Amino acid sequence: MSRLSEISSSPTLREFAQGAAQSSIMPVADFLAPTVEVPTSTGRFKMYSEKNRFRIPSTLRSLGGRASELRFEVSDATFNCEPHALDYPVDNLEQLEAEGLENMLREGAVAVAEVAALAHEKSVIDAALQAVGTGDNKVWSSGADPVADVDDAILEVIKAAKYGSLMGVGVLFGATAWKVFKNQEKVRNRFVVGSGGGGQRGKLGLAVPTEDSAGQMFIGTPNVRTSYMIYDGAAEGLAEDVQFLLDSTVLIFARKEAPTRRDPSFMKTFRLMNKFMVPGSYARDDGRVEVAKFDWSEDVRVTNSAACVRLNVSDS
Repeated sequence: MSRLSEISSSPTLREFAQGAAQSSIMPVADFLAPTVEVPTSTGRFKMYSEKNRFRIPSTLRSLGGRASELRFEVSDATFNCEPHALDYPVDNLEQLEAEGLENMLREGAVAVAEVAALAHEKSVIDAALQAVGTGDNKVWSSGADPVADVDDAILEVIKAAKYGSLMGVGVLFGATAWKVFKNQEKVRNRFVVGSGGGGQRGKLGLAVPTEDSAGQMFIGTPNVRTSYMIYDGAAEGLAEDVQFLLDSTVLIFARKEAPTRRDPSFMKTFRLMNKFMVPGSYARDDGRVEVAKFDWSEDVRVTNSAACVRLNVSDS
């Protein structure tokens, strides 16, 4: 066994790699599609929609009678935690010259985790946008009330989820949508910024507009985030065309921070338990390079398409 193979299979590096992967998960990806750890790579989960809604079962049991059962039906969907992987090659010359081979692998684990996190966030946002469709257009000019529009969407999402206070609500702004919102006249008028002493708070007792203070304006005090995920829309070889992935979109959706396979959250990421960013190694066919490999399994799913409202906003 090579020195690289020995280190890559050690529990210490495995624990480090999984820790790097967890800490690198992009906040927006985990916000939109929190992780559900599952014991097997395939299994059943509850899928909800307008036609197949969440219903509260009767818990009353008559004497001698049977209790209502929580079970998965044939019509429920199947998750499949498909394999993902990234390689980090280490030249044999580097291995000979480097005393800190384990540190090199730790560096590789961090680099792989960061790139994997970016790829995961893009897949989450892409899946969300595909599920919600075109959405509703809103012009947040000076005469509009963005807070009222978001409040209406929050109530719509709560009714769609049918989980009451057990279900949280998330509000996710695209970068341009957040710019329009925070600079809109009626929003700014809720924040009167003073110039001295303790005069940095507005009419609502809130600091200048941030995602946290915006959450206090909305009904139910939802969690609020902004996505700054970007992509290059130009074909390879052409000048770059960098765009924000959400841009002028706002998503208002049902979410639980710690979801299960059954609850009616909008989205979830199914991950195989204890199999997140597993390190290993193999020799390349030319014999000059050993490759540190990192493998994981996941399945990003929209589990309740009805529990999300999309707003497309502009200021004119």
